[in-house]
Amino acid sequence: MTSQKQSSRRNKAAGQGTSRRSHILGRLGLITLLILLMAGAIVFMLFNTTVINAGDWNAKAESTLNDTITIKPKRGDILASDGSILATNLNYYNIRIDYRADRFMIEAYSKAIDSLADSMSRYFPVRNREQWKKKLEYPLTLTRSKRSRSYLLLRQIPFDQVERIRKFPFFKLSRNSNRTGLTAEPVLVRRYPYGEMAKLSIGRVGEVKGGEKHGISGLERALDSLLYGKPGKATKVMFTNRVAPWTLEPQQDGYTVRTTIDITMQDIVEHELEEILRETDAEWGTAILMEVATGDIKAISNLERDTVPGTGRYIEAMNRAVQAYEPGSVLKAVSMTVALEDGLATLDQSYVTEHGGYQVSNFRVRDTHFSPTSTLPLMEVLAYSSNISMAKIIVPHYRNDINSYRERVRRFGLMERWGTGIAGERPAWFPTLDPRSGGLVTLTQQAFGYGCMVPPLYTCAFYNAIANDGKFVKPRLMQALRLANGSDSMLQVSYVRDSICSKENARILREMLYGVVDLKPGGTAWRLKSKDDPFNFAGKTGTAKIARERDPRHPEIPVAPGYIQGAYRFSFCGFFPYEEPRYTMMVLVSYPKPGYGAWSTSGRVFKNTALKMYSRGMFGKPSDYRDNAPAEPSPAKLYAFSEAATGASVVGNYAPKASVSRTPGKTVRGSVPDVKDLGLRQALVKLEKAGYNVAFSGQGAVVSQNPEAGTKAAPGTKVTLTLSQKSPGR
Repeated sequence: MTSQKQSSRRNKAAGQGTSRRSHILGRLGLITLLILLMAGAIVFMLFNTTVINAGDWNAKAESTLNDTITIKPKRGDILASDGSILATNLNYYNIRIDYRADRFMIEAYSKAIDSLADSMSRYFPVRNREQWKKKLEYPLTLTRSKRSRSYLLLRQIPFDQVERIRKFPFFKLSRNSNRTGLTAEPVLVRRYPYGEMAKLSIGRVGEVKGGEKHGISGLERALDSLLYGKPGKATKVMFTNRVAPWTLEPQQDGYTVRTTIDITMQDIVEHELEEILRETDAEWGTAILMEVATGDIKAISNLERDTVPGTGRYIEAMNRAVQAYEPGSVLKAVSMTVALEDGLATLDQSYVTEHGGYQVSNFRVRDTHFSPTSTLPLMEVLAYSSNISMAKIIVPHYRNDINSYRERVRRFGLMERWGTGIAGERPAWFPTLDPRSGGLVTLTQQAFGYGCMVPPLYTCAFYNAIANDGKFVKPRLMQALRLANGSDSMLQVSYVRDSICSKENARILREMLYGVVDLKPGGTAWRLKSKDDPFNFAGKTGTAKIARERDPRHPEIPVAPGYIQGAYRFSFCGFFPYEEPRYTMMVLVSYPKPGYGAWSTSGRVFKNTALKMYSRGMFGKPSDYRDNAPAEPSPAKLYAFSEAATGASVVGNYAPKASVSRTPGKTVRGSVPDVKDLGLRQALVKLEKAGYNVAFSGQGAVVSQNPEAGTKAAPGTKVTLTLSQKSPGR
């Protein structure tokens, strides 16, 4: 019995062992089968990839490696005549966070959000604390797979600000971007150290299709092919451990262009123009300063009233210097040049300027400035700006062929595009006249500056030719190209025409224009001249009514022909010093408030500019009372970008703006004003208004002056200023 029980147990155990073994073998068989199936699938896929579809995969790999990559060139710089940078490229950085970095410290980040938002709002107040906190928290509300790998925090900040951010809470825990996710994406940004100064002439760049940045205005646009350079080409190549770009054709960086702009002269012109525009509440104004011998545009300014109500600002908004307008009496110099060169009038002739006017067809010419006598000698026609005399000189000689006067002007070169380097340049416009449709009347008006359109730059260049013994040099903004070896390839002076008149006639014209300011009390600008002037100058006033224009916002609304009642554009064009002209200047002021004229608007901009230049020794040799001053002092930087550790002058809206000026204090009459901590422009205005002459060195704000503030000193005393980018006590 016992033996049977033991045998039964052995049989039962043997059966269970067999069952367990079968189960294990079955599982092993299943696993083996799965492995074989997977191996088979792998072998099939390998066979499919390397044999069946090998051609397709090879083609795809070939296309990837053969993709051409465009290498963008570095845009060339734009320099002032002394080498100061007007436009350049700077490295800035976009700050991003990779929330899916492999070792991103999510818990540490969550705990640091409050303190991180505090730091961001303090140094980058583009958002307040709550807004920064909300922005920093937002990625955590998403699942990890949906979090951004390049979450943008800030755009275009300088390197010192990047380093500051690395010291913020959380980011300071590690410089390893795999742990903090912090990345600084480098971007090349076009910057303009002098800000709005000559903005429209220097120009700006903009992004076009394909992400390329090209010039959209001014020199940036006119010289874009030189500044942009030539893109290069690269392709992807398989190396031992990576795929990397291989340069096929290297890029050619753009040329650096040296312009004719003189920063100090530009500052003077802009300041004087803005002062008069503010005083007269004018609509807009433009001013051009040229060097007589070369045609170099040393300064050019375009300012107009800001359209934003209540600001009271004047901003650069349109390049009026190259837009065409009815010139008014400044064009009489052109008609007088024709008269002298073609023998239409001689110096012994006089003209009856009867107050009743001069009748041409159905049009009566009248004078607005009257001479003391009823007859006016030729030498005084420009001084009194006689419309009647100019009409009597021109009309009899051209009335039988009224378009021959237009042809004569065309031969001067005024109706050609000169390629000055200023985008948007337009030539003068003289219409083809029809004698059956008022052509004779239009010819009469053209004799004294109406019925035609001339850009201020073209008027300036013509007067420059008179100052230059008749040599008609072409205005230019580009002086040289900087080559790859660092040398400058100087551009030669070019001419619109070799000559517009003989040297003798140019001398006569200069004498006529001197009479405009010197002939008392009749010259139209005699009030500009003073017995205390340290130099002589000459020029011509111009007054033009403003024609009604169609509103570009509502072109469907018709406009009645004619002029706006009481609206004028006042101009003055001339040269200085009179005896040996070095500079020519054209100023045009549009629609000032009533009570002003050409001499009291444009004429004052002209003279004040000349006086400032003289006092700073810019006439080729220092003034008598400036013997120790530098002939061309270093200009102060009016708008600075900085990558200093303080970060106070960061470009953009991210950092607080540092102030380098203060409200001027009271000045005791007869004593030197206190100009410490003021910017150069403010200091110059204050000292020169007090009658003192100024020499300066350095850039930034005034840190010291000699003589000291409050010192008793006679007008004419030289005050020497020392400037620095760092204000005292900072």
